Amino acid sequence: MQALPIEEMFPLVYKELRQMAARKLRSERDGHTLCTTALVHEAWLELTKLNRIQWQNRAHFLAVAAQAMRRILIDYAVARRRQKRGGGQPLESLDQGDALAIAHERGDELVELDEALERLMAMDERQARIVECRFYGGMTVEETAEALDISPATVKREWATARAWLNRELRR
Repeated sequence: MQALPIEEMFPLVYKELRQMAARKLRSERDGHTLCTTALVHEAWLELTKLNRIQWQNRAHFLAVAAQAMRRILIDYAVARRRQKRGGGQPLESLDQGDALAIAHERGDELVELDEALERLMAMDERQARIVECRFYGGMTVEETAEALDISPATVKREWATARAWLNRELRR
């Protein structure tokens, strides 16, 4: 299978990227400054910088797009928190809460979730990738399995384990 240049891929995956972005933005706080189109276009700009990647298939591309959307949303949350808290002032720790529920509601906690996800990445990269696909990319179990080349049963098991670990981390 010959890989398409990234410029030719955009119209082929645009609809799926918009669906991913719309699913993710539905779970963000009200009044988010990014709209679906803006998130897709910012993610696309990030993807075009990855000129050394050999795209294995559509699922691989969408998994990387989910990572790009995650980074964009985290960057926005960090910038908003910085503005809200007066620049470089030290941040206080967060109260307890369910990682996946709090990330849907407030950008501050989204940053905390991202930091916990980075710690998970250091311990178990596959679980962290599953979280990126499922939570940030809004992918189904089957789409995640295809993107990561693992079975749906493994995705379900690792997703449950990763969520439990993230919840424990955020409750500390």
